[in-house]
Amino acid sequence: MNTPVPETARGSHEDPTLAVKDLRDALATTTLPAAAQAEANAVVNQFDDYILPRLANLDAPLLAVIGGSTGSGKSTLVNAMLRERVSNPGVIRPTTRQPVLVANPADAEWFNSPRVLPGLARSHGAGNEQSTTLRIVETQSIPAGLSLLDAPDFDSIDDRNRALASQLLAAADLWIFVTTPARYADQLVWNFLHDAASRGIEVVVVLNRLDEVSAQTVPADLRRMMDDAGLHGATVFTVPFVPSLGKDAGDEFLAADLVKPLRDYLGKLADDSAARRAVAGKTVAGAVDGALERVDGLIATRQRREDFANQLDASIFEQYKTAHRHIIDATSDGKMLRSEVMDRWQDVVGTSDVFRGFERWFSQTVDKVGSFFTGEPAPLREVETELESGLHAVIVDAADTAAARSWSHVGAVAPELRENADPSLARASADIDARASQLVREWQGAILQRIQDTAGEKRQRARIMSLGLNVVTVALMLVVFSTTAGITGGEVAIAGGSAVVGQKLLETIFGEDTVRRMATDARNDLNQRLDDLLRVERERYYVLTDPLLQGTTAETLRGAASEARQSVAERFPGTLAPAQPKAALPATTENVEESFDHGTLRGLFDQLRGTFGSQGGK
Repeated sequence: MNTPVPETARGSHEDPTLAVKDLRDALATTTLPAAAQAEANAVVNQFDDYILPRLANLDAPLLAVIGGSTGSGKSTLVNAMLRERVSNPGVIRPTTRQPVLVANPADAEWFNSPRVLPGLARSHGAGNEQSTTLRIVETQSIPAGLSLLDAPDFDSIDDRNRALASQLLAAADLWIFVTTPARYADQLVWNFLHDAASRGIEVVVVLNRLDEVSAQTVPADLRRMMDDAGLHGATVFTVPFVPSLGKDAGDEFLAADLVKPLRDYLGKLADDSAARRAVAGKTVAGAVDGALERVDGLIATRQRREDFANQLDASIFEQYKTAHRHIIDATSDGKMLRSEVMDRWQDVVGTSDVFRGFERWFSQTVDKVGSFFTGEPAPLREVETELESGLHAVIVDAADTAAARSWSHVGAVAPELRENADPSLARASADIDARASQLVREWQGAILQRIQDTAGEKRQRARIMSLGLNVVTVALMLVVFSTTAGITGGEVAIAGGSAVVGQKLLETIFGEDTVRRMATDARNDLNQRLDDLLRVERERYYVLTDPLLQGTTAETLRGAASEARQSVAERFPGTLAPAQPKAALPATTENVEESFDHGTLRGLFDQLRGTFGSQGGK
């Protein structure tokens, strides 16, 4: 019976309906693998069909669902108790096709409303045996406060009937299981009874069609099995076998005295409002407990799903991080400055002894450069072209390599994802050439603008004009490509003396500290642009993992379940078991279809967007 909660014990969860509704909505909007999704849909249906309306009104009429095996005599039993043909017994399996709910006219409004079993359309009048609507029969033969629902056979050969029977049983305040001596030990019967025992639902078992021989052993064995299943307090009724039923005109119904014990039991329950409320409170608390246990399992499945997607994202992220690191390595320490590039640069600025007086050396360099503008400027253009094409080629190659390795990794760990994916993911984007070219052009433009912005003094501008802006721009690119940190003082770069000449040329214009800062800024700018380009390439693979992460996250579900558990426990003290965390399986290929908090890792990815640029991707 529902025990009032002292005012001092009430917290922020006084109305459990709101907390359970939040959990229901969260569960309805998550995504799971097929089998788990079916389980989630069943739990959502139970919230809608029974738990939420019952939590909102413990005093509403009780719903007693009569379930059983095919041919166990459920419809015959209902008609006999009411002395009215409200359900149509049949001989064609499945014998019960359409669920029939019998209610007193005073209670009809409750069952005709969408508050109970909202997913089932209602019908009235003559039954349509092929229909899956809920047929409502109003009759004074049943007392107010109690309704009977004749459900389809739960071992029906029709999948839809079995699913509907399970849905209706999940919406019951009271389960009346009807079985026979021939079927009482069937495993399917006991699957439902074990479920009822685990949820603490009020259960009545009717052993129907009991013949004299079976009566000597079956009732005792049935009781033993029920005790073993934890159904010690369940009531058992027996109804004897009547071989002549329906053969004579006066034998349409079972004799009233044969069903009187069950009818009296249900009548007393209907007449006692406190007893009805106790049954409703016990059953809804048990239903919530069972639903929460199922939700815990679904949360574990959702968590595995997210973990798998995160691991896949992280591995692809690592491939593109490696690609970025490769570009950094290839454009640092002179590795991209082949001998022919440096030869052309020597043709432009010469290889004078840079340790002589800078002013004299600079004048000679200006004279040498100037000759190209009165003659043939080809060497400078060749250097620019080599640097541009070299950087472009490194970028495209790195993007293609990262895509190929990512595609291969997806095939190794999640072949079922790759089977349905766009095979173009095996390569860099179709427009990678154009975007790499644009990156190089924009980066060069930024270098040129940086030089112009830095040349604030008249003397600096004059020297730049003397050399030509392109020469100064190429010199700064060479410094960037010759060493990550830039060459200072007398340090000789790996690229050789020619790069040192470019460094000294810039220092005669801007000074050593300024050149170091300009080179660092240019390198960081390049890194950031590379990071932006590779991030776009990497995010193409989100098309594989995003479907695994749509909907409510495991963390949100976990919080909603905790709130619902606390709220119902406050309303019904001592009825709910504490949460039992489900062990999370490793997110491997074997459980990828059963598994797959994504926001956290992708948030980390966003935080790392600038990491490549600021730390060279290392």
